[in-house]
Amino acid sequence: MAYDADVIVIGAGLAGLAATAELVDAGRKVILLDQEPEQSLGGQAHWSFGGLFLVDTPEQRRLRIRDSHALAWQDWLGTAGFDRPEDHWPRKWAEAYVDFASGEKRSWLHRQGVRLFPVVGWAERGGYDATGHGNSVPRFHITWGTGPGLVAPFERRVRAGAARGLVELRFRHRVTGLSRTGGSVDTVSGEILEPSEAERGRPSSREVAGAFELKAQAVIVTSGGIGGNHELVRANWPERLGSPPRRMLSGVPAHVDGKMLGIAEGAGGRLINRDRMWHYTEGIDNWNPIWPLHGIRILSGPSPLWLDARGKRLPVPLFPGFDTLGTLEHIMRTGHDHTWFVLTQKIIEKEFTLSGSEQNPDLTGKSVRGVLGRARAGAPGPVQAFMDRGADFIVERSPADLVRRMNELTEEPLISEDVLRAELVARDREIAHSFTKDLQVTAMRGARKYLGDRLIRTAAPHRLLDPKAGPLIAVRLNILTRKTLGGLETDLSSRVLTDDGAPLPGVYAAGEAAGFGGGGVHGYRSLEGTFLGGCLFSGRTAGRAAARAVS
Repeated sequence: MAYDADVIVIGAGLAGLAATAELVDAGRKVILLDQEPEQSLGGQAHWSFGGLFLVDTPEQRRLRIRDSHALAWQDWLGTAGFDRPEDHWPRKWAEAYVDFASGEKRSWLHRQGVRLFPVVGWAERGGYDATGHGNSVPRFHITWGTGPGLVAPFERRVRAGAARGLVELRFRHRVTGLSRTGGSVDTVSGEILEPSEAERGRPSSREVAGAFELKAQAVIVTSGGIGGNHELVRANWPERLGSPPRRMLSGVPAHVDGKMLGIAEGAGGRLINRDRMWHYTEGIDNWNPIWPLHGIRILSGPSPLWLDARGKRLPVPLFPGFDTLGTLEHIMRTGHDHTWFVLTQKIIEKEFTLSGSEQNPDLTGKSVRGVLGRARAGAPGPVQAFMDRGADFIVERSPADLVRRMNELTEEPLISEDVLRAELVARDREIAHSFTKDLQVTAMRGARKYLGDRLIRTAAPHRLLDPKAGPLIAVRLNILTRKTLGGLETDLSSRVLTDDGAPLPGVYAAGEAAGFGGGGVHGYRSLEGTFLGGCLFSGRTAGRAAARAVS
């Protein structure tokens, strides 16, 4: 049979680039397909903060963080909560991934030119017992250059392969079918969309200009998840998280629609853990949107007061940065889709970072001067822009004015000034002495014992009603769709499995389409910094396995 390539890779995001790069290294001929125009090469990873989960690194040791494989595996198990028969392969992938993150991951990336910001972040702190959810130590390593800096070496490898005649980059190719000529899936068919000059992330034309059919010995699905398809998110919403939100923002472009997952399932692949998903609770409307319902996540330090829609504090340990899905579950059982941060100017200047490459021009542009500028007085430039223009930000001097404007942002006035003031006063009383029963205050003081937090992430504890720390700031927080934690079930060679557990001949999957490995390597929750790394690890695995399998 005449093949058009040895392997066809569907999806030119980070996982697809990693798989293609490995195939090139093995001398295989690859066709890389993507429905978006070339300017969107790199997919969602381009927009990311570039966070990487790494264990026992020089960056950690310089900050006196003692980490280990055993501690990381304890944290992963406590977070994932594997409890289903279909967690067999996800758990094996988790073991392999923690080995990777504790071993060659950093050196492998370093050899390709990836460098890391020296301060390690502490995401998903948990707040439960030692075997529960969360990172016991800071592990969130930020790529110097953020998402674009992480995509760059893999794009270079793929483009070098194209220059050698080993890679064909075919954009505007939307896959609609996988089929077999013989025993293996060897045919990829679909529609050629008309050319588009749409900027990266912006909606591109869906006008069909033609059709295609291509054949290869193997196919790797790296098409991403469902985060841009709110109907599919709601259809798969788990009962354990309450009712799905009436209104959500999108943390990913609209073309992240999950359709390729259904196509792979129709070809015989098994989709598992559809109800496992990762959505953020600190989303704000982007005042300068790129895609529809474009939301940005606030990455906050531990100090803002987190209130429900009626102005009552969220329960322990639902503090900023502690338990994303625990917070989401609580919010969805309140009957409202939004919550509030209330904080001071002093807190926002030190503790607010916005997720995303475009919201961190200093880190993305590798500007040392820009990063050092964060130490100056005043909120960071992107944060200040939201304070000035963002629909969800309110800045006032008095609690009365703050409450009035908070109620103007909602369909009905839900917050009483008396309720809000009582929460503020009670919190401030706990700050006035060195003892406290308020676990958030304990967490704030504990955070400042870590040098990284003390330097750039946690403000000195102070009274929220102290005029010298003001003005007061309220931020309305929305649910923000992000990641699909379930996906196509794969074995440790990234081969897609069927309902009877046998490999689907000729088909591999990686990245979010495979639940970042196995059909759900994270289980129920993520430790953060594990999505980009999961794309790289599973993409690398799929590329190497497919390279070995084709003749």
